[in-house]
Amino acid sequence: MRIIPAIDIINGKCVRLSQGDYLQKKVYNENPVEQAKLFEDAGLSYLHFVDLDGAKNRTITNWKTLNDICSATKLQVDFGGGITTKSDIRKLLDAGVAQINLGSIAVKEPEKVNLWLEEFGADKIILSADVRNEVIAVHGWADSSGISLQEFLSNYQRIGIQFITCTDIHTDGMLSGPNFSLYKKIKTEFPTLKLNASGGVRSTADIRNLKTLGVEGVIIGKAFYEGHIKLEDLYHLTK
Repeated sequence: MRIIPAIDIINGKCVRLSQGDYLQKKVYNENPVEQAKLFEDAGLSYLHFVDLDGAKNRTITNWKTLNDICSATKLQVDFGGGITTKSDIRKLLDAGVAQINLGSIAVKEPEKVNLWLEEFGADKIILSADVRNEVIAVHGWADSSGISLQEFLSNYQRIGIQFITCTDIHTDGMLSGPNFSLYKKIKTEFPTLKLNASGGVRSTADIRNLKTLGVEGVIIGKAFYEGHIKLEDLYHLTK
């Protein structure tokens, strides 16, 4: 299982939200590069980077922070937030990003994303499925698309998507435990998709239970920042 700590950025600072609410923002580190180095120094290999300004403004905003992290560490970074063009993807990959998360654009312009899959390869693209009650949310989780999770995943599996990150918005940042039934349902209906689970993780037991379900990766945010899970615990779980 891939253990993937998250760095969410607003105004160049490392923050966490609760249920995607920008009004419920807490700053955890004003130096995201320092935070990324802590993850790397602890033996972790992956990083989930979310440009929250970009997601809200619908254009990538925190380029400097991203470039600084990619330059200062060897972490395999997956990036999401504000991606709208092919040149965005090319620029991100040139900066050292390993994988690109596509959420709102994948809902609004599937034909464009299909072309990107063909051009850049399915190994470079992660489909971001952010859900409330199994309905896809868009634009920084502010709006409902009206599209069901099942339809969304089915459509993209047909055109070759391999990686998905599913965030249950109700649990995200709440330290209430993951939506295990949701992830079990995804793995049952779409067993060949490589699934990253996101939202609600509060303990190492939650991570082990997700692994039992066959989840390939788990994104850790507030549980680490609030001290519920220690860096050394995350490292041991990668072994």
